[in-house]
Amino acid sequence: MTQSIGVIGLGAMGLGMARSLRRAGYQVHACDARPGVAAAFAAEGGLACAHPAEVAASCEIVVSVVVNAAQTESVLFGEHGAAAAMRPGSVFVMCSTVDPGWSVALEARLAHSGVMYLDAPISGGAAKAAAGQMTMMTAGRPEAYTKVGAALDAMAAKVYRLGDQAGNGSKVKIINQLLAGVHIAAAAEAMALGLREGVDAAALYEVITHSAGNSWMFENRMAHVLAGDYTPLSAVDIFVKDLGLVLDTARASKFPLPLSATAHQMFMQASTAGHGREDDSAVIKIFPGIELPAAA
Repeated sequence: MTQSIGVIGLGAMGLGMARSLRRAGYQVHACDARPGVAAAFAAEGGLACAHPAEVAASCEIVVSVVVNAAQTESVLFGEHGAAAAMRPGSVFVMCSTVDPGWSVALEARLAHSGVMYLDAPISGGAAKAAAGQMTMMTAGRPEAYTKVGAALDAMAAKVYRLGDQAGNGSKVKIINQLLAGVHIAAAAEAMALGLREGVDAAALYEVITHSAGNSWMFENRMAHVLAGDYTPLSAVDIFVKDLGLVLDTARASKFPLPLSATAHQMFMQASTAGHGREDDSAVIKIFPGIELPAAA
């Protein structure tokens, strides 16, 4: 019998994950808050549901791929929420970047209803999600892994098991986001200085990507700047949120993060200037006195 699995949220990552599960032979029940998105997935062979409760009623595994903790709360406990429809012994897989303490509390909350929980933030971007090649940073009870292990392997090339209770998955994800945000901010600063000093942007990109100063984020995001294309793959406001979570976590133990704090201010400045929904490489637009490459 074909196993059913639910996916809530068919955005850049969620759609790729749903397609990967279908390729692996799962019957995928999906919903999305945006009109027509689930229907389009159903046209590919998935099953469209009207809301999270309908997904949960059909599946013992529900994968949530929404933006943040507030949206996850709505998915579970809002109108037509999944939590009330999930049967004891089912598993809720939470893939958002959230405060680790919130994730720990959610595991306990769901346990009252007999629902298992996997703290499972993701990384890799839309292309890797579509190819089933992303990374998952997971933590949860062994019984939850027993139930969802094959599905995780269908969605990700790397599934890291970081503990037998929620929390460590989200902690590792925000540390990853610390590095990602700081690297993007530093890449933008370097490219901005090059532009200010009159260096050819394409030449600078070529040299840096073949030198010790390169980073994955410089190579990926500064290509967007060269193309003048700020179509959001990951938006400026994502790093306003994620670096905020990094700083909140560190503040609780009075741990200093000077580079994270500076990068956070840079993304906040870009957002306030009206670039919040642009690609996160648009943080370069905060630098004065430079002429950015135009779109082709």
